Amino acid sequence: MTSEPIFTSGFPLGSSAGLVAAFEWLGKPYRLTRVDMLGEMRTDAYKRLNGRVETPVLITGEGRVLTETMAIALWLEARDTERRISFEPGTPEADRMHQYIAFLNTGFTGAFTPLWVALEAEEATEQERETLRKFGRDFVAKRHEQLEAMIGDSSAYLIGDKPTLADAVFAGVARWVDFHKAVDPNDYPRILALRQRIEADPAFRFAVAVEDGRPAIGSGAMKGLVPLADVLRETSSALAA
Repeated sequence: MTSEPIFTSGFPLGSSAGLVAAFEWLGKPYRLTRVDMLGEMRTDAYKRLNGRVETPVLITGEGRVLTETMAIALWLEARDTERRISFEPGTPEADRMHQYIAFLNTGFTGAFTPLWVALEAEEATEQERETLRKFGRDFVAKRHEQLEAMIGDSSAYLIGDKPTLADAVFAGVARWVDFHKAVDPNDYPRILALRQRIEADPAFRFAVAVEDGRPAIGSGAMKGLVPLADVLRETSSALAA
């Protein structure tokens, strides 16, 4: 394995796009692997990388496999010595960032689960799908109301005047509301303003372009795309050694 970490980002509409933006904001060398969540992610080879059949996955420079958004966010925080995307441990700002990340990665993200199930459950009846969609829309609305109240009006981003890991976790998921047409974004002006601010950021635009397989120019921190097959082969060899 290369000494540079390799981050596997799912498409289409993977929540991991937000963490790609975080890697860009951090500015330290990394490599990227695109994972088709509707195809490649379902293979036995990928299941050996992440048995829960999910993205994101991080292969550290030492060859260790790290899964789960919160774990990868904490890995990034530990390497953010210049505090570009985080705060000094133990400060109120750091605690607030962790609170946001936890809420966004559990309650906020989880609210969309019924909508994804309604879309992907091949054997469900239309009545079952509609029940799931209604429950999902209600749940997403509730979580949007809660996040809208949490944000307040005092800063440009979730904590302060720069994007942090909390904003990265938010951005990867918040766009799902458009795909599912779960709520009217205009009903939540603080969330909408934050989305527009982050989605206009060059780092997030880069993440989305890579996700879509389009040519993209980032900060220079991303040192190349690694084919998933190479990652799976090298990771399997390392685990067997």
